[in-house]
Amino acid sequence: MKILFTCGGTAGHINPAIALARLFQFRHQGCQVLFAGADNGMERTLVPHEGYELRTVHVNTIHRAWKWKDIKHNVMTVVTLPQARRQARAILDEFRPDLVVGTGGYASYPVVKEAARRGIPTAVHESNAVPGLTTKMLSKVVDRVMVGFEDSRQHYPHPERVVVTGTPVRRDFFNDTRREARQKLGLADGKPMVLSYWGSLGADVMNHYMADFIAEEVGEGCPIHHLHGAGRNYAWLTGELGRRGVALTKGGDVEVREYIYDMPLVMAAADLVICRAGASTISELTAIAKPCILVPSPNVTNNHQEKNARVLEQHGAAVVLLEPEIDGKRLYGTAKELLADRDRLTAMSKSLTELSVTDASEEIYQTLIALLK
Repeated sequence: MKILFTCGGTAGHINPAIALARLFQFRHQGCQVLFAGADNGMERTLVPHEGYELRTVHVNTIHRAWKWKDIKHNVMTVVTLPQARRQARAILDEFRPDLVVGTGGYASYPVVKEAARRGIPTAVHESNAVPGLTTKMLSKVVDRVMVGFEDSRQHYPHPERVVVTGTPVRRDFFNDTRREARQKLGLADGKPMVLSYWGSLGADVMNHYMADFIAEEVGEGCPIHHLHGAGRNYAWLTGELGRRGVALTKGGDVEVREYIYDMPLVMAAADLVICRAGASTISELTAIAKPCILVPSPNVTNNHQEKNARVLEQHGAAVVLLEPEIDGKRLYGTAKELLADRDRLTAMSKSLTELSVTDASEEIYQTLIALLK
């Protein structure tokens, strides 16, 4: 068996493909895997790091603005398409795959489309609630479109080809119950725990909000346990809190980290998660049914984070706040209200469970295996 995975752009596109590659190789000894991605994308680092060979095609992004520089960029993107097609054909000629799977990113387009033209079984997986440009175009030619939510089916021209599989989540998110995770973190009292973190896009604004959030809770005597991942703003945030006279002691109720390396553990311990609404994050929250406040990044293509968040909101599974409409005090007030309403938190958890797919990796695996029969 030979499987070609094509993906790129973000870790949210790459990691599901790697998880699937490992599953196929575990279940089929001798299964050969090759990755295809962009020659300037994150996959150039992540894929080889996981031990897989990567072949690249030259693709550019599409800008949706109408300024002269954006029009010029898009013209160059069109000009380079023939080169990408030639590179895609060369990869398929050399590897001769039995199955081609795209998991997002512009590099998927020329590879999956050429494979479909040749009659090779093809599939694409879309983690976001609303399809991106690549998935939307490929959905017209592939054998299967795999999506994260039932609500996503309506966005595709051939719903009979759409299968709701969910999005793969790392197995270590299922290792600990809330009680076990709290014990490992040394949380012996009855205070609820809040986990907050932001992605790199727009994190500056949100970490400014978190300075007010943390100042408010410390001023009230720390009624909750709170762990915040500040990322690249760690030095600024801790410095700003110090300038305000907000003392954070080691082992205290409020902790600010630069990075949260044990995310599965701390998310399991949390009663409420405050975060962005990227596809991978949404999948993790639904998989372990964690009530959440979602603040979608306004800086992503096609506003897909808000569209992801609205799916959860419509099912009563999340509270959605828009970045331009809030501040740190409102964010803290909303968190306090939710934590004080145990019935609502329980209802949110139930709704998240109903939205989740029990084992997304298995669902995707069975869908792909069926294409090979």
